[in-house]
Amino acid sequence: MIDSAVTVRRANVADAAALADLGARLFFETYEGETPPADMAAFLAEAHGIEQQTRELSDPQIATFVAQCEGTLVGYTQVRVKPAPAGTTADATVELWRLYVDRRWHGRGVADALLSHALDAARALDAKNVWLSVWERNARAIAYYCKRGFASAGSHEFRVAGSSYRDLVMVRSVLDASSDRPAG
Repeated sequence: MIDSAVTVRRANVADAAALADLGARLFFETYEGETPPADMAAFLAEAHGIEQQTRELSDPQIATFVAQCEGTLVGYTQVRVKPAPAGTTADATVELWRLYVDRRWHGRGVADALLSHALDAARALDAKNVWLSVWERNARAIAYYCKRGFASAGSHEFRVAGSSYRDLVMVRSVLDASSDRPAG
């Protein structure tokens, strides 16, 4: 159950600056020390700048949800129309593109609430399955996704500027809303 102080809502263009800051900070905190500083800086500027967030928030093929507490963003998720990578067994045309929660809010239901909104958005996009990409060395995230019904469907390359990483591709059905709750 989500912390009662946290609300989740659909993001809009007015959130672009705050989302750019949050996205860059959480990506950096998650992968700090794993990527050369110059590559990290280039990736953050490209993927998490205000202009990029404005474009994403304006795109009807991308649904973005933010979790906030007392006006401060504490997590976010994005779903976009994008087929699963070639060479994987994932039969999905919608990607759970990003799901990040501030470490101070881990274990308080924020990720589950964001995931639920993301799966609802995938259903609204007429998806039967949703896929995601997660770094093969992010054991915490992999365990989380497995508990939420995702299964391995292969792997693909993820680039952070000049650095290359192997990401696992995971997939799950979005048709059964009862499976949105954690397993076990």
